[in-house]
Amino acid sequence: MKKTAIVTGGGRGIGYAIVRALGRDGMNIVLMGTGPEERYENALLELTKEGISWHYVQGSIASDEDRNRLCAECLEVYGRADVLVNNAGVAPLERKDLLEMTEESFDRVIGINTKGTLFLTQMIARQMLTQEKLFPSRGHIVNVGSCSAEVSSPNRGEYCISKAGVHMLTLLFADRLAGEGIFVNEVRPGVIATDMTSTVREKYDRLIGEGAFPVSRWGKPEDVAQMVAFYASDKVLYTTGSFVDVDGGFHIRRL
Repeated sequence: MKKTAIVTGGGRGIGYAIVRALGRDGMNIVLMGTGPEERYENALLELTKEGISWHYVQGSIASDEDRNRLCAECLEVYGRADVLVNNAGVAPLERKDLLEMTEESFDRVIGINTKGTLFLTQMIARQMLTQEKLFPSRGHIVNVGSCSAEVSSPNRGEYCISKAGVHMLTLLFADRLAGEGIFVNEVRPGVIATDMTSTVREKYDRLIGEGAFPVSRWGKPEDVAQMVAFYASDKVLYTTGSFVDVDGGFHIRRL
């Protein structure tokens, strides 16, 4: 019996690296993205070539209708959900000083990153509790947070607030679900080479060159994916509500 993992934002970047890592670990994959399946045709073909069983769902975690459809299609195709990776997230469309941030931007970022994550987790956790226990745990939930949960960026405050909220979601669900045999943990990427960071590449190239990161290179999506795969495995049965930084040591306070 294979486990089934749901990965949001799974069509590219960190999400796609997570999909491949979990698929290589032998899981069925249900991946969700906002674009049509054709947009990710080449990436999905690679999964098939690797022998990974997958099902794609188009939608946004900000939409209750899409969240319900994601869960329904997962059950229709694979019959159960054993792992949830909350990876989907957005940055502000325009970086603005905290004093210029708009309500529209705040609502968009919070609605996806925090609210969408909250209610999808609630839905899938309920499903996990109804299933026959076939594995050592009833389920694993892994939130992809960010170093921005603690690192201030006043020109994208809504993103920082949304990721601080994701950390509290990790704690809340870990507390609520521990007695049910569901483990909830968080992976916090630092500066990872993805579409989201492509617009500020010069800034981070400079910081890396100046030694701001003890491991002096850009992070790769695969760096994050391997840590997510660990937290999603049954090697983790006495750890919940924790987080790990995948940031090249950026979190270390240095003199």
